[in-house]
Amino acid sequence: MYLDKDEKLQIFEKHGKTNKDTGSSESQIALFSYRISHLTEHLKVNKKDHSTRLSLLKLVGRRKKLLKYLQKTDIVRYRAIVKSLGLRK
Repeated sequence: MYLDKDEKLQIFEKHGKTNKDTGSSESQIALFSYRISHLTEHLKVNKKDHSTRLSLLKLVGRRKKLLKYLQKTDIVRYRAIVKSLGLRK
């Protein structure tokens, strides 16, 4: 698999409060961003993989909803996660 347990723990440790913090918005956004970048690279090679394209669009929508929620509730945390992941709106 492209994402093993250690890599996932590193993502949660870097963007969450602890390495076991899997439910916070920041950690979920970071995990979605990692998966989006992986699927984007896959689609550059396999242009006709429509099921992966659909999965990618769903992930982008979920990340967008989480970012919108975080922007409404806590703008400081939103700006921090956007800056750390290099996302732009």
